[in-house]
Amino acid sequence: MSVLNRVPVREQDPKVRATNFDEVCLGYNMEEAMEEASRCINCKNAKCIQGCPVSINIPAFVKAVKEGKITEAADIIAESSALPAICGRVCPQETQCEGKCIRGIKGDPISIGKLERFVADYSREHGYVPKKPETTNGKKVAIIGSGPAGLTCAGDLAKLGYEVTIFEALHEPGGVLTYGIPEFRLPKDEVVQKEIDNVRKLGVKIECNVVIGKSVTIDQLMEEEGFEAVFIGSGAGLPKFMGIPGENAVGVFSANEFLTRNNLMKAFRDDYDTPIFRGTKVAVVGGGNVAMDAARTALRLGATTYIVYRRSEAELPARVEEVHHAKEEGIIFHLLTNPTEILEDEKGWVKGMKCVRMELGEPDASGRRRPVVIPDSEFTLDVDTVIMALGTSPNPLISSTTEGLEINKWKCIVAEETNGQTSKNGVFAGGDAVTGAATVILAMEAGKAGAKGIHEYLSNK
Repeated sequence: MSVLNRVPVREQDPKVRATNFDEVCLGYNMEEAMEEASRCINCKNAKCIQGCPVSINIPAFVKAVKEGKITEAADIIAESSALPAICGRVCPQETQCEGKCIRGIKGDPISIGKLERFVADYSREHGYVPKKPETTNGKKVAIIGSGPAGLTCAGDLAKLGYEVTIFEALHEPGGVLTYGIPEFRLPKDEVVQKEIDNVRKLGVKIECNVVIGKSVTIDQLMEEEGFEAVFIGSGAGLPKFMGIPGENAVGVFSANEFLTRNNLMKAFRDDYDTPIFRGTKVAVVGGGNVAMDAARTALRLGATTYIVYRRSEAELPARVEEVHHAKEEGIIFHLLTNPTEILEDEKGWVKGMKCVRMELGEPDASGRRRPVVIPDSEFTLDVDTVIMALGTSPNPLISSTTEGLEINKWKCIVAEETNGQTSKNGVFAGGDAVTGAATVILAMEAGKAGAKGIHEYLSNK
């Protein structure tokens, strides 16, 4: 064993996995996990904790893994996170905890994410149940949305003794974890639903098929149903488009719809009859994790798949691991390329996409170099399906039916970062509903902040 190099993680062969929806990464076994954990130098002033949005005591849980005390490791993680099996799979560890790891100065950082995943999976398979509070304090809190922000806020409040009810608009809980992230990255039945079950075991109730703003308003929850505080974690489900000619052609989809049909409505399975358009040549426009998810899903449904992104590889917002996996599976990248028009045949179906080549100019407001069109560089990409993965914004339903709730020009709810407090008394918010589309772990951080804010508010009330 080399202390400089991480223990490699087993994965499905790219040629095999490109044809199935089974999980790509197979994770560590006990022996591999203990070996990887033993590379940790257990820093006193641990920078990895500072890099974790939910402040997990990483050196302590890694030390427990090194000693083979997996239940102890699970308890340490549970103090800070209700969703370890999910975070271990989808967090951008390379820029967070692992990005701050001292071991990474010389050699590879510790595989903190893969160790967290191992602890969560192993302890779940061996019947681990998080500790439930012995009594409740009788105070009712409503959570809107059962995605990562809502689940985290609910779990933290339940541990503090609150009576928590989550209201979910869809027919299954999990939010983006269920409808957005594909099975091959995040298995639904054995990972997502099991972690949600653990939140339920803390005493949290979940009511599905309740659309807040339609079925019931926030004011009614507080005035008629006795909820003393509300946390809005309703996410960002409204897709964005480019506004180019041909975007209304048959065969143009938002990544949101395409992924929801596949993940939540199980279109990839033969025993479900959910309709999904299986293109033969698919262009996915965008460069984030959602674009990679959509492209890798289209590939598994039988298409030749292209990623079309207007900047270079260095600017791709997706995780390095996702880009690497996509390339291994055979997805073709058209970088420094921007669509200008979607071409349609006489029946209104997509028959191609006009694009231009780009080069990078001066940095823009985001600090990234601005893409500039190269003159006379037009070409047509031969595709029959276009999936737009350009980000999402919050659905305005809640803000438009809640008086006194301030939103900004992007229709995001305005809330304090430290405690989730909105402009309306007793109402807190966090996650994508506040920031616009971001990561699972940042939504969880906001859920924690919201729980802290609600606890302070109700303690002083």
